[in-house]
Amino acid sequence: MIEGLPMRFTGEGLPSRVRIHEVGPRDGLQNERSTVPVEVKSEFIHRLRHAGLETVEATSFVHPKWVPQLADAEELMPLLADLPGDLRLPVLVPNARGLERAVAHGCRHIAVFASATESFARANLNRSLDESLAMFEPVVTRAKAEEQWVRGYVSMCFGDPWEGAVPTAQVVRVCRVLLDMGCDELSLGDTIGVATPGHVAALLRELAAAEVPVDRTAVHFHDTYGQALSNTLTALQHGVTTVDASAGGLGGCPYAKSATGNLATEDLVWMLQGLGIETGVDLARLTATSGWMADRLGRPSPSRTVRALTGADTGAGSRPNSHKEQ
Repeated sequence: MIEGLPMRFTGEGLPSRVRIHEVGPRDGLQNERSTVPVEVKSEFIHRLRHAGLETVEATSFVHPKWVPQLADAEELMPLLADLPGDLRLPVLVPNARGLERAVAHGCRHIAVFASATESFARANLNRSLDESLAMFEPVVTRAKAEEQWVRGYVSMCFGDPWEGAVPTAQVVRVCRVLLDMGCDELSLGDTIGVATPGHVAALLRELAAAEVPVDRTAVHFHDTYGQALSNTLTALQHGVTTVDASAGGLGGCPYAKSATGNLATEDLVWMLQGLGIETGVDLARLTATSGWMADRLGRPSPSRTVRALTGADTGAGSRPNSHKEQ
């Protein structure tokens, strides 16, 4: 890294600390053409923790037929048993069977994946929007009875490839239903990356008017049109303090082909450091981790920050200006 950069200038009306919800091992790797070996996934998660991430979404207990890249969830979880107990390791569960599998492996943090639109609910879950929400209710109820922390993802909050722009009132309704079910946190997903700052601000204002607490709201932006960081800054200005990001910018969505990678965690950390916002993340270690994973995947990291700090087109963590993994 270059000494003294980024320079820090505290922004008005911004939080002093942001919790990064790292989604690379789940949302990032689920979109890979080939399956990453379980030992590599385990090391990836260990390295992310070593870089200071406090929440790392580990995998998904979905049927292997639908997401074969994550079919090794039962093999992965025992490899993470040595991680510290204060690390949140959420896993995605699509239904009651997925929850049973997660509970059997001692998972304490789970996530359900809802949609704000009819079309995506049918494409992703083969159910109507209301049917999908009804399916999640017993899952969330049981999870809460097991004293688990539950996150509710809401996909297609800003645009849908089949339906176009999504009315904010429609998103608010789904969020309200998930909260009333018992979800501890909501993640607003810009699944195809079409959001703009004005749209983000409008949705957050409507959520506040519907008494959806901002401290239980996270944002999840994709960078299809290069708007992920500006959208994130807008969310922070409206009180959001939890941001989803993917190490190295990995990811997309297997059911929305126009979705490109997630907001890169390194790009997010660089911006937050410049704003004087604490994250607890060591950017040098994180960059080295993403470079290491890029080497395993055999292609450059999409993250601009990774490429700038490594001074290379390959994303390799061993390039000039990078810090060796500790």
